[in-house]
Formats: sequence, structure tokens, C-alpha cells
Amino acid sequence: MVSQSSDIKIPAEAPIRAPSAIPVDDAVLAFEVGALDLRGRLTRLGPALDEILHKHDYPPPVGKLLGEAIVLTTLLGSTVKFEGRFILQTRTDGPVSLLIVDFQAPDRLRAYARYDAGQLKAGQSSGELLGKGHLAMTIDQGAEMSRYQGLVALDGGSLEEAAHEYFLRSEQIPTRVRLAVGEEMRGGEGGKHHWRAGGILLQFLPKAPERAKQADMHPGDAPEGTVTHSVPDDDAWVEGQSLISTVEDVELIDPGLSGERLLYRLFHERGVRVFTPQPLRAQCSCSRDAVSAMLNSFAPNDRADMVKDGKVVVTCEFCSSVYDFTPQEAGVEEAGN
Repeated sequence: MVSQSSDIKIPAEAPIRAPSAIPVDDAVLAFEVGALDLRGRLTRLGPALDEILHKHDYPPPVGKLLGEAIVLTTLLGSTVKFEGRFILQTRTDGPVSLLIVDFQAPDRLRAYARYDAGQLKAGQSSGELLGKGHLAMTIDQGAEMSRYQGLVALDGGSLEEAAHEYFLRSEQIPTRVRLAVGEEMRGGEGGKHHWRAGGILLQFLPKAPERAKQADMHPGDAPEGTVTHSVPDDDAWVEGQSLISTVEDVELIDPGLSGERLLYRLFHERGVRVFTPQPLRAQCSCSRDAVSAMLNSFAPNDRADMVKDGKVVVTCEFCSSVYDFTPQEAGVEEAGN
């Protein structure tokens, strides 16, 4: 979802300073390595992720997988500059059959996972939890604008692998993504655990487009012995991939390591420019008025079927907020009327 017409404005003369040692959680940090024609984003999530995941008390494997989806969504959705939404959604046949992350520009996040606890087993990878299906990434620009959607198949691979496949097939921009999610134990709070996550997206965006050419897709049903198309990677992109491959999970989620210092570790020999962090927050968009409007969109018989014990109760899947309505408030006609 990131194009070569990047929204990042790079000043002619950028100040040179030491990387800040102050960690900033719940933010996306854009950066640029001019010497290698690289641009990217770094996400660090703490309290916002913790709030989203603890609303449902997910089992650790499910929470970790949903955390990865949230990080990936922030890396992609934070490029949306209009008043719109970026939605990442998976539908698969694995133990975690549904993931949905809703990013509403410029900073609001909510997310939800549907899973079958009976299918969860110790040691399952993210690919095994997902199974087979598809990943959809949607940009919703509002009621009067058309939607843009990209789809990629999920076939037992991870979300990182799916993101690489998407950029290869749809955007044709050399891209690498790293995602990490973990739990932090704090003894001072009775041993309570807190979720943390981080991720980095790196793209090769040279001014000369031919430098970013990639090999054609595998021919699939081509006759045996067919020579596949190959294009050697540009040296700058080879170096960029080598550098991002050195990032360890613990570095991405370390609460004591600032994002700027991590980027400096990676790219100081080439020089890296960082930009103002973009804050993120956990906030659901549900409300009593929105739920009421949703109920009014149902057929009268459907609304009548929702009455239980003299009231209509609607629970938001994202934030678990509960909304109670009398039958009259829900638009249910009384019998005989």
C-alpha cells in the first residue's frame, strides 16, 4: 500500500543529532536512508496493544498472532493521509479463522480475533494457526469514494510472508517486513503480564525505476526445464535486506531501547533520517447511536428475534462494550400492531 510517491517530505538540509535515548511507545516512526534509496517505518506498541488484547483475554498464541496483525496494519495503514480507514482481515480454515484490524486515520486502532480453542495446540506457528485462506487489505476512503482492496492467498505461511507476497504481486516494490510480539512480566504489579510489539517495514525506492525491477512471477504450468526469469538485486537493496535481517525480535519489543537508537544501530554507517513519530491509540468506533442505526438497518422480523428477556442486547466484538435497548428503542413493534 506504499507507493513511490511517498508522502514523506525530506528537507534539503536535515539537522544532524544523536539518536534520542527516550523510548516512545504506541507510535510509528518514519525514516529514510538516502545513501541506499531506502524508506521505511518502525512501529513500537505497548499500552495500546495491551488494552486491545486484554479486552478479550486471548490465549497467548492467539494474542501474539493478533498482535502481529496489528503491527502490520500500523506499518501499512499509517501511510493513509485522508480521513479514511485501512482494514486488514484474514479468513482461513485454521484454529484462528478470523483476524480483523481496523485502523482509522490518523491514529485509531481496534482489532478482534475469532478462534476455536479446541484446535489450539502447544507450539503451533503463526502459519499453522492461520491455515489456508486469504488476507485482504482494504482502503476505505468514505461513502462517496471507491474502495481499494488487495488480496493475497494464505497457504500455511506467516503474516510476514503474506506481506512480502502482496508487495511482490501487487505493488511491485522491493519490500521486507519484520514483526515481533511478546509478553513483559512486571513483578511490581503482582506478576501481571503486559503485551508489547514492534515491527519494521523497509522498501527500496530508487529514483530510477529500472533499479527496482524484480523477477517475473513463477510461470506455474510452464513445461519442465523452462528457464525462469531472474533479475539480480541492486547492490543497495542487497545491503538493505542484509541489514534488516539482523534485527532480532527482542530489539523490536525492548521497552528500554528507543526506536531512534535501533535505527541508528542498523543504518548509522550510511546515515539515517528520522521524522516526527506518529502517535497511535486504542479506541473503538462503536457507540450507542451507531449500534441503534445498525439495528434499524435490520428487517423488522430480525429485530423481533433479537429480543431476549424483554430487551435487545448488543455486544461489540472489538471492545466488548455492551449496549442494552428496550424493544421500543430497537424498533420492535408490539404484537398485534
